[in-house]
Amino acid sequence: MDVEWSGDWVAERLGVELVGDGELRELLGLALRRNPKRAHLLVSNVLGKHVPQRPSAVHDAGYELGERVRDLLGEAEARRAVVVGYAETATGLGHSVADGIGVAPYLHSTRRPVEGVVQAGGFEEAHSHATSHLLLPERADLLSTPDRGAPLVLVDDEFSTGNTVLNTIRALHARYPRDRYVIVALVDMRSEADRGKLAVFAEEIGARVDLVARARGTVRLPDGVLEKGRALVAAHEEHPPPAEPGPRGDRPLPGRVELGWPAGVPDGGRHGFTPVHRAALEAALPDMAARLAEALDGARRVLVLGFEELMYAPLRLATALEDATTAEVRYSTTTRSPVLAVDDPGYAIRSRLVFPAHDDPADGPGERYAYNVAGAGFDVAVVDSTADTPALHARGGLLDRLAAHTDRVLLAVVPSYVPSPPPVGSPVESSVESPAEGPVERQEAAMLSAPLRGPAFSSYAADEVGWLLQDLSDTVLEAPTEEREEAIQSGGAHYAESLPVEYQPTAQYQELFKGSLDTSAARIARAVGTVTETVLAERGPRPVLVSLARAGTPVGVLMRRWALHRHGTDLAHYAVSIVRGRGIDANALRWLAAHHDPADVVFVDGWTGKGAITRELAAALEEFEGFRPEIAVLADPGGCVRTYGTREDFLIPSACLNSTVSGLVSRTVLRSDLVGPHDYHGAKFYRELAGADVSGLFLDTVAARFDEVTEAVDAEVKEMLAADRAPTWEGWAAVERISEEYGIHDVNLVKPGVGETTRVLLRRVPWKILAKRGAGADLAHIRLLAEQRGVPVEEVEELPYTCVGLIHPKYTRGATGASGTAVSAVTEK
Repeated sequence: MDVEWSGDWVAERLGVELVGDGELRELLGLALRRNPKRAHLLVSNVLGKHVPQRPSAVHDAGYELGERVRDLLGEAEARRAVVVGYAETATGLGHSVADGIGVAPYLHSTRRPVEGVVQAGGFEEAHSHATSHLLLPERADLLSTPDRGAPLVLVDDEFSTGNTVLNTIRALHARYPRDRYVIVALVDMRSEADRGKLAVFAEEIGARVDLVARARGTVRLPDGVLEKGRALVAAHEEHPPPAEPGPRGDRPLPGRVELGWPAGVPDGGRHGFTPVHRAALEAALPDMAARLAEALDGARRVLVLGFEELMYAPLRLATALEDATTAEVRYSTTTRSPVLAVDDPGYAIRSRLVFPAHDDPADGPGERYAYNVAGAGFDVAVVDSTADTPALHARGGLLDRLAAHTDRVLLAVVPSYVPSPPPVGSPVESSVESPAEGPVERQEAAMLSAPLRGPAFSSYAADEVGWLLQDLSDTVLEAPTEEREEAIQSGGAHYAESLPVEYQPTAQYQELFKGSLDTSAARIARAVGTVTETVLAERGPRPVLVSLARAGTPVGVLMRRWALHRHGTDLAHYAVSIVRGRGIDANALRWLAAHHDPADVVFVDGWTGKGAITRELAAALEEFEGFRPEIAVLADPGGCVRTYGTREDFLIPSACLNSTVSGLVSRTVLRSDLVGPHDYHGAKFYRELAGADVSGLFLDTVAARFDEVTEAVDAEVKEMLAADRAPTWEGWAAVERISEEYGIHDVNLVKPGVGETTRVLLRRVPWKILAKRGAGADLAHIRLLAEQRGVPVEEVEELPYTCVGLIHPKYTRGATGASGTAVSAVTEK
């Protein structure tokens, strides 16, 4: 049975003929442009732009052309070549051609100006809806040709009249003259007259110009085809297809996949992509595909949808996913190109999704399109870059439009590459009148290491949290508790310059932890749900959770689990270091600003005491634009924040232990000989404590209670959102009073609340514990630790906290409690 060609509809109505190689109709279909300059559109079946196609077929189409170019040039000339692809349609094709050549760098033109990057060339595309092309290589010498000998390989999807390529060569040859050009296209559709034009042009510039194409043919257009095409488009747009489904409503929000994109690898060829970059990407693809496959969870039909010029990164992710799963994988990208959609098997564009631009384009807002996606039965994975903006997630935006046609939409964000500044005195540097600091800072951030993830660092799963820290596991940092306290109080050292020794808990203490976890799990689940729902309501729909390592990290993981369990929303979650008196890790903030909108960042901590870290964060963020100086906490007994799960001072079992309930990660370290100006703060991963690790037990036990507290959470959040939650700072006032009343005269030695008191007993030199009279099970572990340390527990009336820990105000070696001994049987935090 004959299969209908996807160009029949246009051919019959306009009299357009496609003639040429036998493969031509397999490669191309026809559609009508909504463009006054050209009536028809050749729709490629192997380009990966308008027609979803197997990703391996798309990549192979370009790769095979690249192999032919390499054979044409020979090994030596191929190594000297530079490949240039055309935006937006051929950016992925050009990249695939460069892959086939294997030894040549790649650059594609772009319609996106980049602040601080000097234009190295440009040209016009006469028939396009968006004409100006910019060339913005990071390396000033990428296009230069000292001896005219380096071949330039120009890649486009189709070679129709040849005018675009001629304009390109003319513009570049005037600036970077060379002896040889190779034009590469999927199809050569020039007329006989146009073929002669190229030969004349090559003779004119004194260079050899070769052409490599997969198929050849031509389009025969009858007289008046442009007017007929306009009329046909107008007639169909008077009677449009049924309206697309409306906004998302109750449909699940898109999930998010953290890819683990390799550090230093550009997201594409906008600023250049070298063979070294290619090797790094190839090595990372299997792991990234595994993460995508896991998130897709057995999906049978998947579309990886790229974004305009961002074609290659999603294409390679799709090819890797094709290898990693048995799913039917397809690939295509969104586009600026307006095309008429007609639901007919003889027409190449069967459906059209329309949505507003979401990447703040330099030429202003406008419509964007995704073709042949609606109604195709895909689970959709969207891969984006700088366009991960509120507009992408808004009602009527791309994700919302996709959600109307699929049960599952996943968003995987490829970090945008920002070029490094040119060397001082270089031709590019000297041509910039006033280089902006912004791009330089973003480049420095982009060069920072990617977040550490389990199981290489921490016992948490890789998708639970990314640690913006450096791994100091092989560095000896531990010091005895007494020595640390003496150094800290004498001013000889800061508490973040060393670590307390991590001791194993006794069997009795472990049982106390498990018992407290069982009795408090529902209470914690309720607080987790309340704080998460509050964050989603006020900072949603997709906040970026940034927990303050390390007490905040288990809370951040639980908040992420709640959002995923309750809403199907996969939130990004990172952990960063903040140090009292030293501020937050500035490099971690720079990395976050380079990869996310700072306005989406929500800082997370476990609990508040007197509010010192809240104040520290607010002061630190004054130097960073966009970040909000607010913390969301599980418990706020100090009245220091406005976003919390509860203001009750109760036992949070994660405060009972240290690394063994926090992914086996130490508290953070900031020491000048270990942390340079371009380094993250450090921490250790205690792999040797894996046998005592209860991090997963804590998370799983609390998460298992999510369903039973849902109704209570909903009622509580509704009440909280309508209430005045302004911080009262009652805790700070109480601490000042206690400091004076007990003759301490230093608020830093007064640690209020169950969590902070636990820390005093685990890693400082305690003087005494103040316990609220009548406090029950919440203080069982406090009393046990105090007994082990020989520390008196004083029952107090009118205490605003359940308990308060007092660090010895005049430390000497003997001031470790009544027994004079330091803790030796519990884990240090």
